[in-house]
Amino acid sequence: MNQRPNEIKIESHGDIILLDIRGDVTAFSEPSLNSAYNSTKDSGPKKLLLKFEEAAYINSGGIAVLIQVLAQTRRNNQKIGITGLSDHFKKVFNMVGITKFATIYPTQQDAVTAMSAIS
Repeated sequence: MNQRPNEIKIESHGDIILLDIRGDVTAFSEPSLNSAYNSTKDSGPKKLLLKFEEAAYINSGGIAVLIQVLAQTRRNNQKIGITGLSDHFKKVFNMVGITKFATIYPTQQDAVTAMSAIS
C-alpha cells in the first residue's frame, strides 16, 4: 500500500481552529501533525477540530500520533473534536479510548455548531 502524504490546511471558524487533514495518517504523519498543531498555539485556541478525509487510512502509528496531539490539547486545556471519520474508524477510535478525550461529530457543520456553543 502506498501512503498518501499529508496535507494539513488550517482554518479558523470563530473560536475554533480546524485542522483539515488530507492523506493517510501513520507514524510518518507525526512531523506534519505536530507542525500544524504547534502553529496554532500562538493564537491560543481553546477549541480544536480535526477533520479527516473519510477515505483516509489510519494505522496504529497514526493513532499513536493522534494520542500525542490529544495529550497536548489536554495539557493546554483545549476542547477537541474530530469529524470526517468512516464508520470503521469511529469504532476503532472508541475502542482505543480516543473518544474519552475528543468528541466525534458526524459532519464539520455539526462539530462547528456544537463546539461554538461550548464555553
